[in-house]
Amino acid sequence: MKKIFAEKLKKGDTIRVVAPSRSMKVIEDQTRQIAEKCLSDLGLNLEFAKHIDECDDFRSSSIKSRVEDLHSAFSDTKVKAVISVIGGFNSNQLLSYLDWELIRTNPKIFCGFSDITALNNAIYAKTGLVNYSGPAFSTFGKLRDSDYTIGYFKKCMFNNDPINVEASARWDDRKWWKNQNDAKYFNNKGFRVVYEGEAEGTIIGGNLCTLNLLQGTEYMPSLHNSIVFIEDDYESNAVTFDRDLQSLIHQPDFSGVKGMVIGRFQVASEMTPSLIEQIIRSKKELHSMPIIYDVDFGHTDPKITFPVGGEVNIMTSKKCASITITKH
Repeated sequence: MKKIFAEKLKKGDTIRVVAPSRSMKVIEDQTRQIAEKCLSDLGLNLEFAKHIDECDDFRSSSIKSRVEDLHSAFSDTKVKAVISVIGGFNSNQLLSYLDWELIRTNPKIFCGFSDITALNNAIYAKTGLVNYSGPAFSTFGKLRDSDYTIGYFKKCMFNNDPINVEASARWDDRKWWKNQNDAKYFNNKGFRVVYEGEAEGTIIGGNLCTLNLLQGTEYMPSLHNSIVFIEDDYESNAVTFDRDLQSLIHQPDFSGVKGMVIGRFQVASEMTPSLIEQIIRSKKELHSMPIIYDVDFGHTDPKITFPVGGEVNIMTSKKCASITITKH
């Protein structure tokens, strides 16, 4: 399938905020106001989808409303980017209802993470449109220490230059939306390496347990010549990550995976470096590829933006690791 790259953003462009999973109703007013100002400060004009505040017993809205909002965003010629409010649990409900030809013929930047992984990868699989795993609208509602996250968002969305991913100086895993003044941070010890080597390929992935929902369906992208980026949230732990990773390895085309990049786990998962490496080393299918972990993406902050369907080069040695997104 031919890859499609949407036009990059520029100041004055309009972005549409949609809620393919959880509703805007779950976002506190202060967070929403900070996010609106942050995106406005980037020179972007914000619009909000018609049904964005609808909220049912599942903290979401109907399939019909969510599909209508996505179709409206992609068909509107003045909209240059579509950004999800937040993650959730049910964006995969939409896949059989989406007009893939509409999306393919109206390529736009699309961005979100967590549960939005289902849409990120399905959009690429069904249309060839390269789209982005990165901050949601709510992510921009963080009052401080967002320079790293915003910086990588801009690098990915506003220009075509290769992106050398560097580790953040520090990270946090706090519920900042409940207390913007909380200041508990961890020093970042940098990327960690399990296996050495060099590989390049197409980025596939995002949230691992959500990506696995696509297995066996027409919405699962090919793993041929891929570099898999995976992460999981606080609900994960060693046994969950182990079996979810094994399920991915069991995919018929997993032999096409050339390397793996793993995002930082949340503190509640209790996933220590020794546990991560024990799980990785137990799987013979992974022995021949470079593998990096503790990278700045996933459910901790800050986070990079990376292109699902884009191209990346990774190099690892005993002393260091490099990640260069070459095409996005």
